[in-house]
Amino acid sequence: MILNKIRTQAAPITLQDVWKAKMRIGQMLSRTPLCYSPVLSEQTNNHIYLKYEHLHEGGAFKVRGAVNSLLSLTTEERKRGVATFSTGNHGLAIALTAKKLGIPATICVSNRVPDAKLKQIRTLGASLEIYGESQDEAENRCYQLQEKQKLTVIPPFDYLDVIAGQGTIGLELLEDLPAIDCVIAGLSGGGLLSGIGLVMKETNPSINVYGVSMEKGAVMHASLKAGHPISLREDNTLADSLLGGLGENNQYTFPLIQKYLDNSALIPESSIAKGMAYLYKYHRIVVEGAAAIGVGAILDSHLSFEDKNIVVIISGCNVGLTEHARAIQPYLTTL
Repeated sequence: MILNKIRTQAAPITLQDVWKAKMRIGQMLSRTPLCYSPVLSEQTNNHIYLKYEHLHEGGAFKVRGAVNSLLSLTTEERKRGVATFSTGNHGLAIALTAKKLGIPATICVSNRVPDAKLKQIRTLGASLEIYGESQDEAENRCYQLQEKQKLTVIPPFDYLDVIAGQGTIGLELLEDLPAIDCVIAGLSGGGLLSGIGLVMKETNPSINVYGVSMEKGAVMHASLKAGHPISLREDNTLADSLLGGLGENNQYTFPLIQKYLDNSALIPESSIAKGMAYLYKYHRIVVEGAAAIGVGAILDSHLSFEDKNIVVIISGCNVGLTEHARAIQPYLTTL
């Protein structure tokens, strides 16, 4: 007797896709260090490691997804050029990678993107479109340009090649710290934690994956509570890289975050600033709010652990020095 096999829908992205991305991006990117934090470990009774993603050229983890996406384009797509929309770091990563590969690039951003990021994008020679007051408005402008100029749009998170590229962080973590218990990272559109969550949970479901967001405009956090993607008004925050909507037709990151994220927490601006100050004082690094938010969450006990091997993703350093100094000044003498 022949039994009919039950066909199940294939997963949109697999561990194999992340391994392929690792091989692909190795042509252009070096792995980033995983640094133990003795002072934070002793203070919290854990073993805490910092993944220094801010050391990439371009200053953020986003270059992983950008490189994987642009190297996956056809010859014809490269000739026509690419466009994207961004809160800054993804746009910078696309501009940087496109310049190296000789691909024309247009970056659409809102008026909320800091000048420090805009200056870097302009320096790289990409066309810059500043439009509207939110990433959603910048996204609409991007797709208008796609229709008019036949460009290939590389979205900042809801794009399989981007997710696979960011997931390569997880592979490096497992190589450097096989006994990892937990990963903490900023949660926005979900590209970073979709990729890392896939790698961690498909390797060992007991590895915890936590997302942290600012208190106002945390779209993914609110969408998880609602059970479906929603829209929120963007507000000013030190963690400006975590602003932005999920997109009207989110296909991948929302269901992947639903599947792989263990918990999501909202972190006040004071804790984000404290995280920035702590990393400057004890690790001598200048990073943006979105990169320090995980450290701030641990310092102020918004996330609590005991005797665990914890990795915090230090996601980027694209912050103006004046803004950074203003944020950390109140905390340097109290930490």
